[in-house]
Amino acid sequence: MNFMDQKTNLITLSDVAAAAGVGESTVSRVLRNHGSFSEKTRARVMAAVERLGYVPNRIAGALASTGTPLVAILVPSLSNIVFADLLSGVTRTLENHGRQAVFAVTDYDLDKEEALVAALLAWRPAAVMLVGMEHSEGTRRMLRAAGCRIIELLDIDGDALDIAVGFSHVAAGRETAARLADAGRRSIAYVGHDLKRDTRGAKRFSGFCAGLAEAGLTLADREVRDAPSSVGEGKAGLAALLERSPAIDAVYFSNDDMALGGYFYCLAKGIAVPDRLAIIGFNALEICRHTPQPIASVLTPRIEIGQRAAELFLSDAPSQVLDLGFSVVTGGTL
Repeated sequence: MNFMDQKTNLITLSDVAAAAGVGESTVSRVLRNHGSFSEKTRARVMAAVERLGYVPNRIAGALASTGTPLVAILVPSLSNIVFADLLSGVTRTLENHGRQAVFAVTDYDLDKEEALVAALLAWRPAAVMLVGMEHSEGTRRMLRAAGCRIIELLDIDGDALDIAVGFSHVAAGRETAARLADAGRRSIAYVGHDLKRDTRGAKRFSGFCAGLAEAGLTLADREVRDAPSSVGEGKAGLAALLERSPAIDAVYFSNDDMALGGYFYCLAKGIAVPDRLAIIGFNALEICRHTPQPIASVLTPRIEIGQRAAELFLSDAPSQVLDLGFSVVTGGTL
C-alpha cells in the first residue's frame, strides 16, 4: 500500500471501537480519561489504539467541547537563539496547563506573516502570539476579528492589539548611546543589518541616534549591511567602517551576532579593545559572555517574556502592555 492509499484509510474512532468491542462513546471516555469505565475496558481500548496506530483528532474534540487547546506562535527566525529562548519560556508554561503550541516562521516578512496568520486562524487557536508590533493592515484586520487573545512579544513601542509583553527598543538604543558617552567616547559609529525587515533593530537605531543627540554628539558613521545579521556580516561591516572612518573610537552593533563578528575582526587585526575601540551589542547572548573579553551588551529577559505572556493568556488577563525592561552589561569591551 502506498502513502496515498494510506491517506484514504485513516483510522477513526469507530475503527478503534470495533476493534475493542465497545461503543464509540466508551472509547472517547477512555481517551479523555473522563467518565466511568472499568480497568479491563480501558486496557482493551488502549490495546486497540496501539495496534491500529490511532491518533485522536484533538482539534475536532476540542471544538466540540470547551475550545481548541492550540496557541499559534509566529517568530521571525528559528536560527536566532533569541527566539529559541522566547519559545522555551512560552511552551514550558503552556504545556504545564495542557495547552499545545504550534509555530510558524515569518522570515521578517510582513506579507508572509499575513499569509501564515490566515492559515493558523483557520485552526481556531485560543491565542495568537507574534513577535513585534508592526504588521500589515490585512494581518491587523484578521487579528481584530479573530475572537481569540492576541499577544505581541519582545516589543512595547507601538499600539498593542490586545496584550504586549516586552521592553522598549527605543529606550534600549538611547541607553546604549548614553553609556558610550559616559565612557568618554566621542566618535561613535554603528554597524547593523537590514533595518527595513528588522523593525525592532530600526527602533533601537532611532533611539541610539536620539541618545547621542541628548549627549551633544552625532553619529560619526554607519555601516548597514543589506543582509540578515550574522557573525560574518559583523566582521565585514566593521572592516568596511574602519576603512572609511579609521578615527572612530566606539561601535554600537545591532545585535550580538554582529558584535561578535566585529570583536573577531579586532582580534585578527590587533585592534586593542576597548582602549582603541569600544564595542557594544544587543541581547547579551551567552557566547558573548565567554569571549576573552566579555562583550558589552544589553540583556533582554527573553525567557521571562515568554513565560509572562503565556501566564497572562492562561489567566485571561485584561488587555495591557507589560514592560519587563532590560539592563546594560558592560563586559570587557566598553
